[in-house]
Amino acid sequence: DDVYKHIKEAGMFAPTQRTEGISTSDVITRIVRDYDVYVRRNLQRGYTAKELNVSFINEKKYHLQEHVDKVKQKVRDVEEKSKEFVQKVEEKGIDLIQKWEEKSREFIGNFLQMFGPDGALKHMLKEGKGRMLQAISPRQSPSSSPVREERSPSPTFRLPFFTSSPFFSLPPPHHSSAHCTGKDEDE
Repeated sequence: DDVYKHIKEAGMFAPTQRTEGISTSDVITRIVRDYDVYVRRNLQRGYTAKELNVSFINEKKYHLQEHVDKVKQKVRDVEEKSKEFVQKVEEKGIDLIQKWEEKSREFIGNFLQMFGPDGALKHMLKEGKGRMLQAISPRQSPSSSPVREERSPSPTFRLPFFTSSPFFSLPPPHHSSAHCTGKDEDE
């Protein structure tokens, strides 16, 4: 009447003590429920499909599932790293734009200080114009000094401050009244 009699005679029966609160059905259900995980884990550890009593097709299925899981994990890792990278790029981009705006404001301010209506360039030109006029105008001699005889005429030239032309030009070397007035002979 013993169901396990022939197994016991073959020496393949190993009796176990029952533990209170744990049923054999629960243990078997957990093993069967996680059978795929169990087989995959043991295949990874180096057991052969034959040792685990797994068919050739199921072995290939488990290997394929393992490769798919690895690819999924790699995709998750790449996705996470790319999100971090995008976030860093956004932060750097915002910083860069703010720096560009600051430098732009600074550049505009410096430009206006130099070339604006009351800029440094205008003051330098006024100062230079005054110095040029001083340099080319004849100096007045004191009243006690002897009077000089009439001077020979010197060639005249136009200063860029007095002409409408943006280029500095010297007139031809002959003396005419047109050059003294600042007008061309053609006019």
